[in-house]
Amino acid sequence: MFDRLDFSFQAGDFVCLTGKNGSGKSTFLRFLAGFIHPEQGELAYRRADDMFSEIVPDDFLLSGHQNGLKPGMTLRENADFFVRLMTGTPASSSILENATEIFSMAALLDEPVQYFSSGQRHRAALMRFALVDRQIWLMDEPTVGLDADNRAALASLITGHTARGGIVVAATHDPLGVPGVTLDMDAFQPAGLALEEAWL
Repeated sequence: MFDRLDFSFQAGDFVCLTGKNGSGKSTFLRFLAGFIHPEQGELAYRRADDMFSEIVPDDFLLSGHQNGLKPGMTLRENADFFVRLMTGTPASSSILENATEIFSMAALLDEPVQYFSSGQRHRAALMRFALVDRQIWLMDEPTVGLDADNRAALASLITGHTARGGIVVAATHDPLGVPGVTLDMDAFQPAGLALEEAWL
């Protein structure tokens, strides 16, 4: 799937994954999240106690192409459902209010998600990064459907997380304006294989 891929992330890092469609950006994010296991090589996570382990669900939060929202529920109900699912406790009103303010969603809190535009649904999904505490944020095309103001809000959210020692890995075609490093996934395609063949 990947060839010669040897990379490490540290607390406070922002990593932007670039590459053509089909180069493995989304696959790499799922690999980091532990959803895909490599045939060769390994992924190690160094915890605060200086021990190495595999990444576990409490370490990361992944936002993919699917927004994972229940259309018949309001934004508030979706947020509370998500927090309960991730932490076992209800969403606090203060954290929820803060999360809605980041992407200007406060006026939509009690509206059913089924009436949201695609951009509003995407912002509702991005709100989750402010709802639960996870060190590693994995974002797949986070800028899709965002206007300039909300892109700035996303950049601020990411910068705040990395400043607190968090790690953000984002697969995107669009620059986010956040200082960090770029990992070009085109460089790690197996030699002699077309992109389509690499996933067979």
